[in-house]
Amino acid sequence: MTLDVQHLVKRQGPHFRLDIPALHVTSGETFGLVGNNGAGKTTLMRLMLDLTQADAGEIRLGGENVARSADWKRHTGSFLDPSFLLDFLTPDEFFAFIGSTYGLSGREIEARLEPYRSFFTDPIPGQRGKYIRDLSLGNTKKVGIVAAMLVRPRFLILDEPFANLDPGSQIRLKSLLRRLNEEHGTTLFISSHDLLHVTEVCSRIAILEEGRIVRDLHTSGETLQELERYFEERIR
Repeated sequence: MTLDVQHLVKRQGPHFRLDIPALHVTSGETFGLVGNNGAGKTTLMRLMLDLTQADAGEIRLGGENVARSADWKRHTGSFLDPSFLLDFLTPDEFFAFIGSTYGLSGREIEARLEPYRSFFTDPIPGQRGKYIRDLSLGNTKKVGIVAAMLVRPRFLILDEPFANLDPGSQIRLKSLLRRLNEEHGTTLFISSHDLLHVTEVCSRIAILEEGRIVRDLHTSGETLQELERYFEERIR
């Protein structure tokens, strides 16, 4: 599933302007977005999900204008922050709700959860009676990420998926993301502050600075060092 951004502008307050003349992510690509706080990464993803309105331009997922159609939502999974969760449900209830929204049966949901059980260091699936609001920050994030991946979306959008996860969970998540991409052809769009993880997962990485894409790199053995040099120079 492709992403196409054309002449996109979003103003926030008197000083910030997200301005992306063009961006294309091909179907099946693993795309990473990096940048300092306030660069506009989350704003761009919220625009991609039609959670906020652009001042100009358009975004298309799978050829559909996200602001004018809802069909793309059936093929898109996302987790940006805890507001995407229903924290008065247990994890099992939330997975069942998400799965049923995408037309999955209870048996299908259970089968699709199986590859993700090792991702939880605590046995979260099956802990009936423990609400999402009672989970640790890391486990809350895991529930949101798994729910987004559970439906095997054609396009997956994740904001800071590695933050608040322990090292073992970060390693498992990278493996799960690669598997989703390789086995189901899912296009990945991942925003992260962790340069190492994003270079290990993504075949292409863009740097967003003050609302503009200033670098667009195909990942190679030198990409991590190139990114580190770029951000080191910004703080001098």
